[in-house]
Amino acid sequence: MHFRAAVATLAALALGVSACGKSTDGAADAPAASSTPIAKIAPPAGKAWADTVSVTPEGGYLMGNPNAPIKLIEFGALSCSHCAEFAEKSFAKMRDDYVASGRVSFELRLFMLNALDIPAAMLATCGAPESVIPLSEQFWAWQPNMFTNLQTAGDAKLQAAGNLPPNQRFAAIAGLAGMDKFFAERGIATDQAAACLADVKKATTLSNQTQAANEKYQVSGTPTFYLNGKNLNTATWETLEPMLQTAGAR
Repeated sequence: MHFRAAVATLAALALGVSACGKSTDGAADAPAASSTPIAKIAPPAGKAWADTVSVTPEGGYLMGNPNAPIKLIEFGALSCSHCAEFAEKSFAKMRDDYVASGRVSFELRLFMLNALDIPAAMLATCGAPESVIPLSEQFWAWQPNMFTNLQTAGDAKLQAAGNLPPNQRFAAIAGLAGMDKFFAERGIATDQAAACLADVKKATTLSNQTQAANEKYQVSGTPTFYLNGKNLNTATWETLEPMLQTAGAR
């Protein structure tokens, strides 16, 4: 994925067009069934699994027991409306009923579908690792405001932002979309955000991680979920939750 190709999608996004991939609900490979429920796994003394976050070698953010027997990975894009819908329906229950039990870990790998995802991901990962998943969940809830802001800004300003050098481009896009204010209200200071948005090396890393996901996991749309190494081919909580239970989280 190249920056110029990503910027080319801004005009469509300004009209509120979703760039999420198509889901294939109903075509999922069933996870291996556990004959008996997996027992809950206690966290270390004084800790809670839902508050335990680690950065994975692939650049993901893993919440929960890193040795959980049931490992769920989401490839999610912050601009994706299907990801926002999944987050709204799933996150609290998944955190409180599944991750907190120690039986399930949840890893979020941010995926760059378009030019909006790059500054959004740069800001979401600008603070401490433990803030990335909560900020992403909050961003998905706020997402409709981003599209409203882009519609208000208009194509001309978006195109001008896309023509800026990379170390200025992402800050300009973030400003037009209202991302800077959103993250400032949640603890990412203005100077801190500016430094993150000017970090072209970090933007390149995010782009490379997306390319690697394309090549290794055949991720072409979001959300895409892997459970214990298998692509679930589903994008809804209604179909995913029973798969967690089948795998032993019951």
